[in-house]
Amino acid sequence: MRNLLAILSVTVCLATIPLSAQEGLPRGKWWKQPEIVKHLGISSDQQTRLDQIFRNHANVLIDTRGEVEKATLSLRSELDQNQLNRKEIQAAASQLNLARARLFEEELMMLVDMRNALSAEQWKQVRSGLESRRQRSGQQSPRNPRRRPGVRKVP
Repeated sequence: MRNLLAILSVTVCLATIPLSAQEGLPRGKWWKQPEIVKHLGISSDQQTRLDQIFRNHANVLIDTRGEVEKATLSLRSELDQNQLNRKEIQAAASQLNLARARLFEEELMMLVDMRNALSAEQWKQVRSGLESRRQRSGQQSPRNPRRRPGVRKVP
């Protein structure tokens, strides 16, 4: 029973961590998608700047996502042991939290850099589009904290 409670505690903690700074943004090079380019009025100069920002962050993002995957596997491995070691589980969970925090920070800094490549009006349209997507998909809105957040898959 105590082991089950420990697993449930870790599960709840891991489920409350935000997915990413870019949650809701289209995957990949969204600034190259014709409908987005047209809607936002993204210039070729802005596309070039966004490409450069993406390239500047890409290697770190790839490495950091790898760290998250490795830390997730490590935690899963600890949770799959016949005899649970609370300290090892806690250490693995801490490593996963740190890796996720680094990923969040890197994604956020890329988003900040991309935001700086857009005009205030373009950014307003991006934000409006993200809010619409969240509402359509039923995700929690930062402006409506009373809504219950979705539960994430646990490692």
